[in-house]
Amino acid sequence: MKILISGGTGLIGSHFIDSRKNDEIFVLTRNKKTHHSSGNVTFVEWDGETLGDWAQVVNEVDVILNLAGENIGDKPWTDSQKERIIQSRLQSGQVLTQAVLQAEHKPELFVQASAIGIYGTENNQVFDESSSLGNDFLAGVGKQWESSIKGLAVTGIRVVIARFGVVLDKAEGAFPKMLLPFKLFVGGPLGNGKQWVSWVHIDDVAGALGFFVDSSEACGIYNITSPNPVRNAEFGKQIASVLNRPYWIPVPGFALRLILGEMSTLVLDGQNVLPKKLLQDGFSFKYNLHTQAIQDLLK
Repeated sequence: MKILISGGTGLIGSHFIDSRKNDEIFVLTRNKKTHHSSGNVTFVEWDGETLGDWAQVVNEVDVILNLAGENIGDKPWTDSQKERIIQSRLQSGQVLTQAVLQAEHKPELFVQASAIGIYGTENNQVFDESSSLGNDFLAGVGKQWESSIKGLAVTGIRVVIARFGVVLDKAEGAFPKMLLPFKLFVGGPLGNGKQWVSWVHIDDVAGALGFFVDSSEACGIYNITSPNPVRNAEFGKQIASVLNRPYWIPVPGFALRLILGEMSTLVLDGQNVLPKKLLQDGFSFKYNLHTQAIQDLLK
């Protein structure tokens, strides 16, 4: 199998690549000088915005994974940062679509990243792939992200939209940030602790992407989340238990809003999102429970 990946040097992309040792992988990168091709992985330079020599690779591959996009949690949501978050997703999807449309040999599958933020935030509702979409900033980002590849509809190739939940990894992403207060003995619930955390272990993320690649039938929208979301308070209690740390100091919601501004929605607001379609299609999760996932990540 030959696979082209944008965003392949990020958390999700790198783990997926590690899980596909028998495939030939092409990784699109903005700075080829910092990455060296080796083994089954070849780095191809692009700017993420315009067609170029890199587009020739599209003729050679069976699968494209578009995982590119500015990290939503790294910097404050200033107007300029919001624009970067949106444009980084729009541009990569649009230019990859253009490359597919002009390719003589088209891939069999295109996997487009998205996120469960597209549903908006609501703690009293259960979301699956058929649920209505939200209207806040992250929902708007998700809608534009997914629409960036709408031009692929005329090609007839199989398209999967992967709506990722909170991806848990021991070294990168949200989880190390969650651990810090507990390591400092000041761990506790964020806000009232009742907000849902629709988490997923990084191994299951890589597994789900592999499931799409290896299946000839997977198509459409999929939530990439554990079958068992939990509330923030329960998630935090498990971290405290495994680390043998106290769980006692709640962080007031108003303080987080004051510090983080609009970005506080990432930690104070949640969604109870289920991977209904993945389960229906027969995907088996390695980590079904947050207790299992946290234990594994902290061992």
